[in-house]
Amino acid sequence: MVSRIENGTLGDIVSDNYRAAAVLERHGLDFCSGGRNSLDEACRQRNVDLATVLAELESLEAAEAGLPSDDPAKLISHIVAHHHAYVRSSIPVIQAHLAKVAADHGKRHPELRQLVGHFDRLSGELTLHMAEEEEVLFPCIIALAEAMQSGGPLPPDVFGTVQDPIRMMEIEHKYVGDTFATIRALSSGYTPPADACTTYRLVYVELRALESDHRRHVHLEDNVLFPRVVIGLIDLGLLKRNA
Repeated sequence: MVSRIENGTLGDIVSDNYRAAAVLERHGLDFCSGGRNSLDEACRQRNVDLATVLAELESLEAAEAGLPSDDPAKLISHIVAHHHAYVRSSIPVIQAHLAKVAADHGKRHPELRQLVGHFDRLSGELTLHMAEEEEVLFPCIIALAEAMQSGGPLPPDVFGTVQDPIRMMEIEHKYVGDTFATIRALSSGYTPPADACTTYRLVYVELRALESDHRRHVHLEDNVLFPRVVIGLIDLGLLKRNA
């Protein structure tokens, strides 16, 4: 895989993996007008360390295999390291691309300005949502899991501090999903128009990818992590099975 990335053109690298665009941009490597350059050539031209860029690109290829679904702490670690980190790194990149595209194409495609507004609201919701999970819900889930494994004392008010945020997170997941649906409709299913420039096409790929990642993210929480918490509460006698 390393040789394929190293010897491929910048344009091919981004085409193979949309997330590579953010890595290349971070290092000042132009995959648009310089898209026919190999990664090695581009790094030498910009005096960028090839090994560093390769390592970052290779990290994008890590598959979500063998997820620790029975270990809440490890699953949370995976969610934060892979999904939360991806969302945080993607938001400013997509915002910058949308702003540029709206400025360049907004007169011919007025829906772009609506997309900017919806994505800004979506970004704020996602940022707050992740902070609430990391600062409130996830620490309580980890403490609950550790108490169950060790037989030690439970966190104070474990029922309220876990159940209530879970319900709120599920409601927010629905809101974000609905907002993505609006963005998808405005973008004609992330299909760029015939006159779209490279950045225009790229940002639609990035939006589609972010929505796809959101679906996987929500699946891991709503269908894997949160049910494990409910089972734990049932086992502790704090929750009835059909509650």
